[in-house]
Amino acid sequence: MAVENVKHADGREDSRIQNYTKFWQKDTSKEAQTDNENRLDSYTDVVNGYYDGATDLYEWGWAQSFHFSRFYKGESFFASLARHEHYLAHNMSLKPGMKVLDVGCGVGGPAREIAQFTDCQVVGLNNNDFQIGRARKYTKKMGLEGQVSFVKGDFMKLSEKFGENSFDAVYAIEATVHAPTWEGVYGEIYKVLKPGGIFGVYEWCMTDDWDPSNPEHKALAHEIELGNGIPEMRPLRLAREALKNVGFEVLHEEDLAERPDEVTWYYPLEGDLSKAQTLWDYLMVFRTTWLGIIIMHGFMWIMELFGFLPKGTMDVAEALKVAQHSLIKGGQTKLFTPMYLVVSKKPSN
Repeated sequence: MAVENVKHADGREDSRIQNYTKFWQKDTSKEAQTDNENRLDSYTDVVNGYYDGATDLYEWGWAQSFHFSRFYKGESFFASLARHEHYLAHNMSLKPGMKVLDVGCGVGGPAREIAQFTDCQVVGLNNNDFQIGRARKYTKKMGLEGQVSFVKGDFMKLSEKFGENSFDAVYAIEATVHAPTWEGVYGEIYKVLKPGGIFGVYEWCMTDDWDPSNPEHKALAHEIELGNGIPEMRPLRLAREALKNVGFEVLHEEDLAERPDEVTWYYPLEGDLSKAQTLWDYLMVFRTTWLGIIIMHGFMWIMELFGFLPKGTMDVAEALKVAQHSLIKGGQTKLFTPMYLVVSKKPSN
């Protein structure tokens, strides 16, 4: 039966949300190459379907910065998110007045934080109307419209959107994993950078310990894909190769998940109240406990039933449960990282 496509005023579309989980086999062990190719060919539908359904859930259950971060003992959740963004900006040597592109900017949390931290001008690019609307709303509320702006566009067509040699620096925080190929998106970033420009990225990767011939490893990758709107998970070495293949000079690279941190990057997902770092973080961690999930999902079920959330939102919420378990497992087994940091330079000549 065909899915009725209701297009909401905020840009969300019911059909995209309802069709999202259909890009994967219900039994991940039955995933075939044709399924993978279909997701790659339809990457815009995969990503938009996911974020049309997941954005509200991300904001309610996480923050306006849709990414992970490292923690030191006693550090609050929100301080950790900001430090992760500051660390990237510092490693990229962002300076006041620089024109910087945020590729895959979400609702603009990192763009606003980095703009304030560095006094640079940030342009956020996103292909999702709903998220762009949210980003502009929050930016106006903070009085940053003159410093942070947002543009709708496909990160596989950056040079068409902005022209070549347009930005002093470009960064991407856990966003380019959604691209059908790393060479494609990195190549577009290379084009829009000015000669000598810097590209900094926190990339989602399967680590080099991941073995695609191992059925358990392969299943884990598919679960991470389904739970996070990713057409295809790929190993870290391919990200490194892709950067070099398109012409970047790698200045610094490190998987920050390999740091010997006492507090793990995935602890907020575990739902273990004993691990909360501050009093406020008890509320954050409670949201990922079994009771917190039941309460939130019950609330969302009622909201969807009465039309306050688009149809299909609950299906995406179920996919987020898969995300929670697979990301914890990926972190514990060291088969996955959300923070492969690379700072690269476009040659000056």
